Amino acid sequence: MNKQKILVVDDEVHIRMLYQEELESDGYEVATSDGEEDIFSVLDRENPELVILDVKLGNNRSGLDVLQQIRSREQNLPVILCTAYDSFQHDLKSIAADYYVVKAVDLGELKSKVAAALESF
Repeated sequence: MNKQKILVVDDEVHIRMLYQEELESDGYEVATSDGEEDIFSVLDRENPELVILDVKLGNNRSGLDVLQQIRSREQNLPVILCTAYDSFQHDLKSIAADYYVVKAVDLGELKSKVAAALESF
């Protein structure tokens, strides 16, 4: 059986490494991006079944804009928005995401959302 592939898009290297380590230990294949590269190039290369997307990607990049780009082409690709700020949950752009998780030390909520998203995919 092929492992399900998750793409983690986050500008913080330690977050990418943590998510990759944790999700790989749960049996997923994980690709990462710092959000600088064109999202379509990354999607075409990695062909993920799920995207975990940070809302703030560096100083001038918004994960919400990247989410809009993904949705413009991939309506059925599950996207989990992940952020340290729960205020973004009320941003209208965030409704295009399938799930919304506030970053925490405990990745239990994120992992349960990943499982739920992949199950319904």
